[in-house]
Order: sequence, then structure tokens, then C-alpha cells
Amino acid sequence: MAFGFGKKNKSSSEAPVPFVSEADTQDAENAGTEIADAEVAQPSADAVALPPDPADTVYERDLHGPLDADEIETTDGYVDLGALMVTPLEGLSLRLEVEENTQRVIAVTLDLNGSSLQLQAFAASRSEPLWRDIREQIGLSVGAQGGEIEILDGTFGKEVLAKVPAQSDDGSRGFRVARFIGVDGPRWFLRGVLGGAAAVDSQAALPLEDLFRGVVVVRGEVPLPPRDLLLLRLPKDAMASAPATSGPDMGSAQGGSPLERGPEITTIG
Repeated sequence: MAFGFGKKNKSSSEAPVPFVSEADTQDAENAGTEIADAEVAQPSADAVALPPDPADTVYERDLHGPLDADEIETTDGYVDLGALMVTPLEGLSLRLEVEENTQRVIAVTLDLNGSSLQLQAFAASRSEPLWRDIREQIGLSVGAQGGEIEILDGTFGKEVLAKVPAQSDDGSRGFRVARFIGVDGPRWFLRGVLGGAAAVDSQAALPLEDLFRGVVVVRGEVPLPPRDLLLLRLPKDAMASAPATSGPDMGSAQGGSPLERGPEITTIG
């Protein structure tokens, strides 16, 4: 598995998203994203198995994932990022996004087969789920940019398909697309943003949906206000190269302006 390292000016949220032309909004080839070069790595022999697939059953978070750290028997085989643990997979590239002012890691993006999944985990209370309010914030942010959202029923329940008008490098008009998924867990909320072909192609999204189900959230016992980011860190065996040039300011972590291109990424390891 390869690791990438990016830099951002403020605590924010972004995911690489495709440009889709007005002439052909369904063409998955137009929905690709640029990713860092990465060596294909084989998962270790003790790589963890994903939770069971909920395709033919009613989705239950504590059975089908993402899971809480208290719901797994061992952490062996996971890639440990602090507040998040992810399952390794052949061909998977991992990028960490860092807040420039504080140097804290605020998001992780998984790149696979030309698509991406950005992950952020937030503190939450036991009694008040966050996903409904965050969906509303995403809608307000996208609407402020002249875009529109569609609320869909997906594997994990309600999700948001967001489209914002944009212009490609060759001057053609279209829009940028991102698909937001979210799950409320015990004292945490996990948000994923699908970019690339996975934002518009359900088949391309399946491997990244599986990775999302395989995430384990480590909430910890430190009291935190709801919506505070849970802190991430580099894996212990990863070495960071020089950070890439900062990307654009993306707004708040819960909603913000999530549909801009992210920073260029260097390769680690």
C-alpha cells in the first residue's frame, strides 16, 4: 500500500471529484480523477476480512460496518491511522490531508481503480445523530455555489449526490459531482465522499463501499464536543515526503464547499 501526503490551509473537507460534461452526464470515463502514482502492494497474510455484505439483507451498522473499536476482537491487520483503521487492499493508495497551521491530519483519502473515498470521523453524542443535519449543510453549501443535490437511498441509508456547475480546462461547461455517505455510530459519525467514477457509477463504487464498511472508528475516551474532528495520524511505518502545494480553501469540515479539486499529492513509501 502506498501513502500520500497533502497540505491544506484550514481545517476543511474536500474530495477529488470528476468533471462531467453537459453532453454526456452518464459517461463514467469522464468521471475519472487524477491520483498519485502508487506501487501495487499485496495485503499482508494476516489482512482482516471485511464485514459481511448487506446486499441481500437489511443493513445494520453494528453487523455490516463501519464498526466501533469495541466491536472487533483484534486490531491486527488494519492500517492504523489513529481515529480510523482501514483494511488493506491490493492496489489501494492512501493519502493523508494535513492542516497547514496546526500540522494535524484532518482527512484520509483512499484511491482505488481511478476512484476515491475521502474519510473523516467526528465526535458525536450518544443521543443525537449528526447525519441528517450534515446532509442539510451540504445542501446549503452546494446551493450557494449554484449547484443542486439529490437525496438517494443507498447501502447505508440516506446519501447525497451533489452537482456544482463547473468549466473544464478546455472551456466546456458541465458540473462536478460528489457522492456523500454517512453513518452515525456510538459517540461518533463517519463521513465518506466518493469521487471519480464511483460518484456516478454504482459498479465502480462497490469496492469503495466495501472499504467504507471495513473502517473501524477509534473514538477514545476523551470528552469532545459533537462535530469535533477525531484526530488522525500517519501510520507508524510510513515516512512522509515533502508536503504538496496547498489546495483551495474548502470551508467547514461538516459541509463547506466539498466540490473543488484537492491538492496535488506526493508519494510516500
